[in-house]
Amino acid sequence: MFEPAPDPDPAGLGPLRQEIAEGCRVLAARRLAPGVLGHISVRVDAARLLIRCRGPHERGLAYTTAEDVRLVDPAGRPGAEGELAGGHTAPYELPLHARILERRPDVACVVHAHPRDVVVADLAGLPILPVVGAYDIPGAALAAAGVPVYPRAALIHTPGLADEVADALGRRNAVVMRGHGLTTVGASVAEAVLRAASVQAIASISLAVAAAGGTPRAIPDEDLAELPNLGSGLNLGAAWRHELARLHEGELP
Repeated sequence: MFEPAPDPDPAGLGPLRQEIAEGCRVLAARRLAPGVLGHISVRVDAARLLIRCRGPHERGLAYTTAEDVRLVDPAGRPGAEGELAGGHTAPYELPLHARILERRPDVACVVHAHPRDVVVADLAGLPILPVVGAYDIPGAALAAAGVPVYPRAALIHTPGLADEVADALGRRNAVVMRGHGLTTVGASVAEAVLRAASVQAIASISLAVAAAGGTPRAIPDEDLAELPNLGSGLNLGAAWRHELARLHEGELP
């Protein structure tokens, strides 16, 4: 008697795994997560999350596939049968994702990246300010709302350290981690990744201004007030399609 093949994706998480994998590759293409450092997570339910894991043949974020994205619980245990098979392991900084997701029910995705210019700007004493306006409207709004700094350069591998980062983040959408990197949150992979890209862009511009002998300054409040919300169709939809097109065409950053 004919036996149907087992469903390779019984939980229906395949598209979300692919979305996380693409987000990781965008981070790498934008030089926000060089090498093997960095990860993206998405809440699946109250007890499980999908997260970019390391496998036995790790090649770095630029080469992430859906196979690298595994379902785990907040302690790093498999969230379903076989999820950590083949030598895959959850990242050491899983608590960073788990604690933020638990404490921020308004967000679904956490991005942790290591953008060099963000780290350098913070070490140089340059905060993330809304130094640009129409150049990057979502970035200006993000910076105007405040991007706090977590002052420790530790690996966030315990719930206690993760709670410290979550405390620093508060209700905002990005936190700089001194001597370490950046964590952003969003309602989707696209939103959290694009927020990380905006913080990196502002840090890079601020460094360039300082290198030219200037002082990065926030644009006036009246200019901020004239920056309309262009809507998710442009800020997220079109912007994310652009990032994915760059990936698929093999365009260098």
